[in-house]
Amino acid sequence: MKFGQWLGLLALVAALVLLWNLRQSLMHLFAAVVLAMALCTLVGAIQTRLRCSRPVALLLSLGTATLLLAVVATAVIPPFVDQFSQLLSKLPAAAETLLELLRDGLARVSQMLYGTREGGLSWLRNGLIGGADASSGLSSGLGGSLGSGALRLVGLAGGLGTGLLQTLFVFAVALMVAVQPVAYREVAVLLVPSFYRRRFRQVLVQCGEALSAWMVGVLISSLCVGTLAAIGLSLLGVKLVAANALLAGLLNIIPNVGPTLSTLFPMSVALLDAPWKAAAVLVLYVAVQNLESYLITPSVMHHQLRLLPGLTLTAQLLFTVVFGPLGLLLALPLAVCLQVIVRALLIHDILDPWKRHRLAP
Repeated sequence: MKFGQWLGLLALVAALVLLWNLRQSLMHLFAAVVLAMALCTLVGAIQTRLRCSRPVALLLSLGTATLLLAVVATAVIPPFVDQFSQLLSKLPAAAETLLELLRDGLARVSQMLYGTREGGLSWLRNGLIGGADASSGLSSGLGGSLGSGALRLVGLAGGLGTGLLQTLFVFAVALMVAVQPVAYREVAVLLVPSFYRRRFRQVLVQCGEALSAWMVGVLISSLCVGTLAAIGLSLLGVKLVAANALLAGLLNIIPNVGPTLSTLFPMSVALLDAPWKAAAVLVLYVAVQNLESYLITPSVMHHQLRLLPGLTLTAQLLFTVVFGPLGLLLALPLAVCLQVIVRALLIHDILDPWKRHRLAP
């Protein structure tokens, strides 16, 4: 290799190292772009419905978003926080009840196999009893743990301050991009060679359309899941309906992982009332998720971009390992954009012409 080639290789390696070190900042920037696309989608819908100018539609969108946040802050968050605190306080009791059911089941199995409730499975049953005693001791020492945890409030406040600054950065950048989306898109277009800028502009537009379609579909799907969960939990007589329904709707944004997590909380609460209720809640959530997967989402996104479940799970794993919890939250929009880019740039622009060239006589 010549000196210029070595220099280019070193520059490429340095750029990759720089991008790796800035990956968290790039993820915050991408989160701002996703929020800006959500706001632009709302602006476009208002422009279409009311036939007004973009500045008026943007003001109406910001006003609508502010009003919704105010309603949520005043009408939904206080009861949700109260019910969620009750939910967390009942989790140790639910775990103890579950252990009691497991001990009783092992005793019955031992009775059938060995003719006595203290048969060959007593070691496992005693282990569960020891685990229950440890959990009881842990619950009794909760007050002391909270007291010692109060000494760490300074570090926690620093972490919360950093998180607040990052959130403000995301919202500020999202608002700036939403005000002038075309101008910021042209800045990105200028970063590619001149002969490819027209094609790259088309790909960016396709990414924006795919993100908008995905966000609308996820919003409708989450509303349906939360509503169905609230109706089902109310019919079953499970407590803390609002908290569990809101969790089901919010965690539905994270496929595979979110629905599983949203099932644990209502099952824990239902287990305190009766074991059959916990089983009924599990059946309810499985039915709701199957209804969402096979009926609601296909009906909402039948003309939109679809992601294969295996690719979705792989994207979640890879982005979580590389970018942390924020990568898990943004795994789907990242996968949506990457799918558009791979199809347009790699497959359509590179592989398909190469294939036609190889097959030409």
